[in-house]
Amino acid sequence: MKCILKTGWFAVTILVFTACKGQSGNQQPAEAEKTAANQPVGGYCEGCELIYAGMPATMAALDTSVGWAEPGQKLLVRGTVYKRDGKTPAPDVILYYYHTDNNGYYSPGPGMPEKAKRHGHIRGWVKTGADGRYAIYTIRPAPYPNRQAQAHIHPVIKEPDIENEYYIDEWVFDDDPLLTTEIRRKMENRGGNGIMKVRTSGDLQIAERDIILGLNVPDYPQH
Repeated sequence: MKCILKTGWFAVTILVFTACKGQSGNQQPAEAEKTAANQPVGGYCEGCELIYAGMPATMAALDTSVGWAEPGQKLLVRGTVYKRDGKTPAPDVILYYYHTDNNGYYSPGPGMPEKAKRHGHIRGWVKTGADGRYAIYTIRPAPYPNRQAQAHIHPVIKEPDIENEYYIDEWVFDDDPLLTTEIRRKMENRGGNGIMKVRTSGDLQIAERDIILGLNVPDYPQH
């Protein structure tokens, strides 16, 4: 399963394998419950721990990536993070993102943490307020050179009441010719569907991406 990839309401911006849970025929119910309890929310996520590499002490609901000042199509991704009911805004949720540059590379930048360089220099964090909203100003990522993978942004979620971080669907673009019917069909819809429709306002592309915490996320707490 794949993961590892000023206008608007703010007034004017990997390959990952999920852990598989198995249960042998002779496993006792108590053992099965213990095994399930030890599973991290969302399963194994390679590289998700890099959310903490260089994380700022304070975060706002709006972030402007370093890519905003670089060549490329200006992009605003914005939306609301909701609790599991899909209606109640979720405050204090950290959303970490990273993506390729205008040439399709996760190019490192000066001064960034050594271990985070594989995520490239276009990365950042937002933290939702009481209304659950967020906005990211960046540039539209380019697809990997000489590959048929669609362009994408990698999002990682850290909720205040869940111990571990977890990934949700990559954010991809509905108008991307590399986003085939087969790829669309195989998306996990973790946190909701990651396919974003894009509209243009002047030289800015705007994409909406609402997130429902826990939706299609394995081992998500039911309470």
